[in-house]
Amino acid sequence: MKSFAFRGLPLVLVLLLAGCQNTPSHKVLPVDELVSAFRQLDVSVAEERLDDARSQLDALQRRASGDTRLEQYQRQLADAYMEQGREALQQGDLDRAAQALGQARSLLPQAPSLSHDLNQAIDRAREARQNAAEQQARETAARLDAQRQEQLRQQRLAAERQLKAAAAAVTEPAEEPVVERAPKARLIDLDATTSSVALPMLDNQDNENLRRLLDSVAADVVTFHCAVRIEVREAKDYPWVAALLSARIKKLDPTFRPRLSQKIVPQQVPRLLLSPQRK
Repeated sequence: MKSFAFRGLPLVLVLLLAGCQNTPSHKVLPVDELVSAFRQLDVSVAEERLDDARSQLDALQRRASGDTRLEQYQRQLADAYMEQGREALQQGDLDRAAQALGQARSLLPQAPSLSHDLNQAIDRAREARQNAAEQQARETAARLDAQRQEQLRQQRLAAERQLKAAAAAVTEPAEEPVVERAPKARLIDLDATTSSVALPMLDNQDNENLRRLLDSVAADVVTFHCAVRIEVREAKDYPWVAALLSARIKKLDPTFRPRLSQKIVPQQVPRLLLSPQRK
């Protein structure tokens, strides 16, 4: 019996080993590597991080171009961009609305009708904004023109008052003063350091009124020893005014040497600045 037991032991070991080799092994189930990527795409769309979602979708299209889920996410992301565009349009952000519209179109180029309404709304908003800007520009131009016309009117009125004052001074009969009186200024303000005399007739080429006004200017220049600055729009106007004024000064006092200077001011009505000499 003992001998049989020892002889049978190897057979048992062989059977046990064979049984172990025949035991089925556990297989590892395949895991979808794209599941995580699609989940991240879902989160980005839900959190409205659309640019991140677009990048993730582009990456998935390169990795799994034949995956049937891509078309669904492509449409879902396009709808999200369309909604973003509508919200931007309501807020008046036309550039952001147009960018969102462009993203939606690039995702669904085969379905342009889906973005047609948003595209028309953006175009209408841009047209309305442009019309409003043009209307504002026209109103601003009209207001500035009205202000300029009023300024010119006031300057003409001032010049007319000065002409009337000069004419009245010329036509007044000369009377022999019983008592010596201080000389009277025709145009300048003796209490001011500098007096301005407008020359709008230079713009209108009204030489008759210009000569008449310079008669009174010359009288004040000689009487009060005024320095004269001639401000004109163009350099060619200075010699003309200077010659007329110098001739009248010489007629009143041949020995008087006028102090004349010039300044070019294109946007200003021509004028004289008279500065009497203080004693």
